[in-house]
Amino acid sequence: MKRHNFSAGPCVLPSEVLQKASEAVIDFDNGLSLLEISHRSKPFVDVMENARALALELLGLEGKGYKALFLQGGASTQFLMVALNLLEKRAGYLNTGTWSDKAIKEARIFDDIYEVASSKDANYNYIPKGYDIPTEYDYFHCTSNNTIYGTQIKEFPDSPIPMVCDMSSDIFSRQLDFSKFDLIYAGAQKNMGPAGATLVVVKEDILGKVSRKIPSMMDYKVHISKSSMFNTPPVFSVYVSMLTLEWLKKLGGIEAIEKENEKKAQLIYSEIDLNPLFKGFATKADRSIMNATFTLANEDLKETFETMVNEAGINGLNGHRSVGGYRASMYNALSLESVGVLVDVMSELERKA
Repeated sequence: MKRHNFSAGPCVLPSEVLQKASEAVIDFDNGLSLLEISHRSKPFVDVMENARALALELLGLEGKGYKALFLQGGASTQFLMVALNLLEKRAGYLNTGTWSDKAIKEARIFDDIYEVASSKDANYNYIPKGYDIPTEYDYFHCTSNNTIYGTQIKEFPDSPIPMVCDMSSDIFSRQLDFSKFDLIYAGAQKNMGPAGATLVVVKEDILGKVSRKIPSMMDYKVHISKSSMFNTPPVFSVYVSMLTLEWLKKLGGIEAIEKENEKKAQLIYSEIDLNPLFKGFATKADRSIMNATFTLANEDLKETFETMVNEAGINGLNGHRSVGGYRASMYNALSLESVGVLVDVMSELERKA
């Protein structure tokens, strides 16, 4: 039985994507496995080109001066890579959780990093608002969704300087004016595919303005010039990401999946708010549609609840150690039915209690 996968990452994937990917592992190109073919072969070059084109198409950034790259190293490598490519004098960062905090730590290798605002004072259970972005800075960095704490930026500022966003955990999940961002990066393992690839979408005209020498492997311009083929790319992760983007396009794109994601979020948050046995962690105005975080009001029910969860075939519900409790990650491919199964368990616990 396929389990109801609420894992924070790697993510649940569409069944048709898993089927096609498994077939490609056996035979992708006339008796050659996807894992065996040359990344320079035409069949895989076509995969890479299609994946990059789909990313720009779904984000509405075709013909607007952006390039899409699939790189290695995970989103964590981008914490440093962004600063290497864009930081000349100083940069401003919005600190909304563990991953933005780590991005700040990495960028501070260059010392010139300023926190424009932070929600660390309340263990990151809200998104700061009303802050100013200094116009003299090189760029402004934010994290759109915070998996650990279950918060999400609902309205992005009109930044007077280039805006960089880590969208690792909510890329392709909701409609935004993506042209407001000059650089977007996202690890594949939340809404695209297996771990191993990182999508970077960058507006070309913000590059080449720093005076430092940038190592070739860390230079966006180098990767753009080589069409994401400067070194051997993560073939399997890119292929599965392409399949997932094709699946999303067939569904109707971001507009269609956003409606489904809102239904899932409404269902789980309604139960959290109405069921006295549970308490939400994030401030209501800033709740994430991707990651619902909550705790039990009575820890004596923990064993009973977790037994019921396991019996219902639910996987990956435990919260992060810094928050505790539970985290229901509802990425694009998670069905409304799976959320309904979890809500039924929560309701049944209330009846039993």
